[in-house]
Amino acid sequence: MYDLAVMWDWIAFSVRWLHVIAAMAWIGASFYFIALDLMLKPSPNMPEGALGEEWEVHGGGFYQTTKFLVAPSEMPEHLTWHKWQSYMTWVSGAALLMIIYWVGGELFLLDPTKANLTLFQGVLISGGSLTIGWLLYDQLCKSRLSEQPQLLMVILFVILVVMSWGYNQIFTGRAALLHLGAFTATIMTANVFFQIMPNQRIVVEDLKAGRTPDAKYGKIAKVRSTHNNYLTLPVVFLMLSNHYPLAFATEYAWIIASLIFLTGVTIRHYFNTMHKTGKGPHWTWAVTVLLMLVIAWLSSVRITETWEEAEARELTSHEQSIVQAAGFDEAYDAVIGNCSMCHAREPVWDNLRWAPKGVYLETPGDVARHAHQIYLHAGISHSMPPPNAIKMKVASRQAIVDWHSNLN
Repeated sequence: MYDLAVMWDWIAFSVRWLHVIAAMAWIGASFYFIALDLMLKPSPNMPEGALGEEWEVHGGGFYQTTKFLVAPSEMPEHLTWHKWQSYMTWVSGAALLMIIYWVGGELFLLDPTKANLTLFQGVLISGGSLTIGWLLYDQLCKSRLSEQPQLLMVILFVILVVMSWGYNQIFTGRAALLHLGAFTATIMTANVFFQIMPNQRIVVEDLKAGRTPDAKYGKIAKVRSTHNNYLTLPVVFLMLSNHYPLAFATEYAWIIASLIFLTGVTIRHYFNTMHKTGKGPHWTWAVTVLLMLVIAWLSSVRITETWEEAEARELTSHEQSIVQAAGFDEAYDAVIGNCSMCHAREPVWDNLRWAPKGVYLETPGDVARHAHQIYLHAGISHSMPPPNAIKMKVASRQAIVDWHSNLN
């Protein structure tokens, strides 16, 4: 049991690390090409079919980049495709979602105080919502709304707000914001896989066959790339949100997540305008700060489950089995004596208004729900409690290890 728990955590760590690396590569490439596209300028010596060019200096040399719209007159011998960063980001993210929120769904995905769902139902909603969301978005982009990009963006924002609210009605706070990020990231990667890349392949095939590519394919790719550009920053926030209870563990977390999308728009608008004109609109920063102040205020409106309500809540069958395992009483005493002063609904430790990461460790049900994390952080490792806060005895840690070894 020890080796399995540790190995599983390292698998999750490795997949998360891969996800971060791939995301950095994708975001970096995406931001670079958007900036490059906006900085292109016409030149009298450009080849036929070129839209503009840009000179850049980096790494001790100069670069001359020319963009053709829709394509050059003939197929170049060497062509680099930018797609694998996007695909690997989504694949690794989907694997991480399955590891943490599907396999560990009874802890991280389901919130029995919101909805009485089985793990299978939760997983079905989790995966199904990502698929249905993409199909809905794709149909909107293929409709007449594609001729009204601003209206299409507003409708996309409304969909994201509805999804944010919906996820928060059934999932834990962490899972709700993470799934909103996954929902958005699925749209972004699907844009690359189902629209941008196929259209680019059509253009390449036309060039190989000596045909003049249709400009509509470049237009479609441009719309989808623009959406991806404005959605990137909110997705990054949502993927990091599970580290901050003020983002995910408050009554209005779904509104906070929705407002984050607006900050993504204001920030990207500033940089996009700056890349295009050389000067960004400074009012966007004022709007961003105002939005963040509203978010901070919303996070302080505290409405949460009381200790009495948590104590009275009926345990699930999974939680019951953990509480009834041999050694639970000793482990529970160790947790109450070393962890609950911070991990409480009303923390008693100075300067703490919220339990770290929104994890409560007061009732037997609380401890049962977080058994695996308690074992990893306070049993087999010494990451918790912080050594400058309390010195946990070796016997207390051993009690947690012994109890965890008896879990099925």
